[in-house]
Amino acid sequence: MSRLKSSERRMKLILILQDSKKRLTVDELAETFGVSRRTIFRDFNVLSEINVPVTWDKYSGYGVMEGYKVPPLMFTAQELATIMVGLNFVKSQVDKQLVDDAKGVELKIKNTIPDELKEFMSSLDDRTVVDPFLHFGHEKKEGGNWYLVSSAISQSKSLGFSYLSKSENEITERTIDPYLLVFYRDHWNVIGFSHKREAIRNFVLDRMDAVKILDKKFARKTEMDVEGLIFGSNESGQLVEVLVNESADRAFRANLPTKIFKQNPVSDKKNKVGFHFENLDYINEWLLQFGNKVEILSPEELKQKRKKILASMMKSL
Repeated sequence: MSRLKSSERRMKLILILQDSKKRLTVDELAETFGVSRRTIFRDFNVLSEINVPVTWDKYSGYGVMEGYKVPPLMFTAQELATIMVGLNFVKSQVDKQLVDDAKGVELKIKNTIPDELKEFMSSLDDRTVVDPFLHFGHEKKEGGNWYLVSSAISQSKSLGFSYLSKSENEITERTIDPYLLVFYRDHWNVIGFSHKREAIRNFVLDRMDAVKILDKKFARKTEMDVEGLIFGSNESGQLVEVLVNESADRAFRANLPTKIFKQNPVSDKKNKVGFHFENLDYINEWLLQFGNKVEILSPEELKQKRKKILASMMKSL
């Protein structure tokens, strides 16, 4: 478990002792929180001072007095079901820090609600799966420190970090004024004003390292709404036009990583769709998922990229 502030650790300590089916030793607790035995003993002293009834048995370890409960949180069953959907989405994330934080929130809620809601919550936990391909298919990894990024956004402070550029395959030092956190398909992004490029840019969190909040407040260069921030970086890109079969239309619209700016039906079964996009290599690979259900009309450069990637795929057969 990641390092926690002492107050957060002590709250989790109460909840773990309250939830555990058996008593726990100091060594077990120290390993759980990644701290020393001395720190756990110090935590027990603090809990004693605030009248948390911690009990101890020399043969089996520590627990809390039977019947002791942290005051319950008041949720309706529908509100709790909504929370579980959100928590299961976060627990499906690739970012290990997000997963750990979601489990901590779940533990707090589960141990501070009435028993009947606790049973309801437990029954939903194993039966609500959000994005199974992310949940079961990806190894969890460290990356980006979403909490520092969100803190910088809330404080309007600049961020400094090392960034691995996928296209250039090099690590550079970056400074940005962060505006927005965005989740797209299988990764988190921060959108902000890049000091290096002097323009709005998107950065993938798991390619960011050594993230730190700088002691420098910023004001936004332009007043952009959320939609403008997400899609604005592609407005200067090339015009892409495609024909989309009706059978692929819904998935195409839901997942296209930019904004459609014009469309019109060319038959009962096909729509002509136009959008701007900056990175033609990326959109070329993205369009491949639709096979022959999406036909590239323009630009010619993108059509040539499609031919090249298909030839490469055939060569490997």
